Amino acid sequence: MRLEKKSPCKVNLILNILGRRADGFHELETVMQPVNLCDGMTFERAGAGLRLTCSHPELPADAKNLVHRAATSFLAAAKITDGVRIHLQKNLPLAGGIGGGSANAAVTFTALNELFGSPLPLEKLHELAAALGSDVPFFLYDRPALATGRGENVRLLDNFPALRGRAFFLVHPGFGISTPWSYQHLSRFPAALNGAAGRAQELVGRLQTDNLAAAAGAFYNSLEAPAFDKFPVLSLYQEFLRGQGALVALMSGSGSTTFALAENLAAADALAEKFKSRFGANGWLATVEI
Repeated sequence: MRLEKKSPCKVNLILNILGRRADGFHELETVMQPVNLCDGMTFERAGAGLRLTCSHPELPADAKNLVHRAATSFLAAAKITDGVRIHLQKNLPLAGGIGGGSANAAVTFTALNELFGSPLPLEKLHELAAALGSDVPFFLYDRPALATGRGENVRLLDNFPALRGRAFFLVHPGFGISTPWSYQHLSRFPAALNGAAGRAQELVGRLQTDNLAAAAGAFYNSLEAPAFDKFPVLSLYQEFLRGQGALVALMSGSGSTTFALAENLAAADALAEKFKSRFGANGWLATVEI
């Protein structure tokens, strides 16, 4: 049996850091929106042991890869000794702040569960996912969500009326930003490190109306502070995109991907063309309907 799965990404409509915790993690609140831009993954029962292959030469295919770790975790929890073959077709940029690796891990959990006849309930998959990474549980569900704690507490939300019919333009500049680096250097920006609680819920409330203009000012990312300090081109991207009619422009996650919200797909495509005329077509660029 062979399964083929799409592994989507996400953007953070808000990422509000509330301070550093005693366990070394950071308390946060974030609203994540699924984005239908995907890696491809195939799963099959074959041979003995676990074998992972990947199309991207910079990605390891051993226990350093989240897919390998997710598969190992699942097989141990489900007490499965059959051989598994997994191939990852990497289409999304690395270290982009859009959760590509976390999504790969989550899809591994759900696909292997399907491949082996659902030996584990969703609650167990969520537990395994949370142990692997803060963003991984979100990708078990194909819905927007409000996440709290270090990101592992996920409250599913209905699709936002304010985003209905809208589209994203996303740009990754060709370099990544390490998530540990972002949090480490956040300490230099006390206002960003110690945000006021409740901003994520406020954004959710605004997005539940059909007035995106009223919600635009509530989009926010604490991690822009260290990112813009080191990579000012990301700030220039946002200034340009807003000047060209983007309804919102924000960095996703720890970066370096910037996303812009447009009225519709045609407007997002036009925004992409203007961006390429100004900055060139280097890096990774994509448009997609919400």
